[in-house]
Amino acid sequence: MDTMELLDKAQDAVTVKRVFGEPITRDGITVIPAARLTGGGGGGSGRQEGEQPGEGNGGGFGIGAAPAGMYVIKDGEVRWRPAVDVNRIILGGQIVAVVALLTVRAVVRILARSKAFRRR
Repeated sequence: MDTMELLDKAQDAVTVKRVFGEPITRDGITVIPAARLTGGGGGGSGRQEGEQPGEGNGGGFGIGAAPAGMYVIKDGEVRWRPAVDVNRIILGGQIVAVVALLTVRAVVRILARSKAFRRR
């Protein structure tokens, strides 16, 4: 696969249809799901001259999608409803708790050393 073919496939992968899903209508309410896309690519080439001549090629492309939210259309009004990533919220809470515990531990150690120093 050459580089131009790789770029064509990458361009086909990142389209509006991948970001916005098919609208869903029920009871007068239309919902249009939306996703957050991230992607990246790479390539390479090489030719070695000298004692061991050779050729090289390479390439790659990756894409990832995560729910971003949805547009809700009701009675002619459009509202954005963001997707809530509960796992990210839990992870953030755990990180805050660990930092708080480490901070409390450091303060307690400093206070203990301070009291021990005063007793001497």
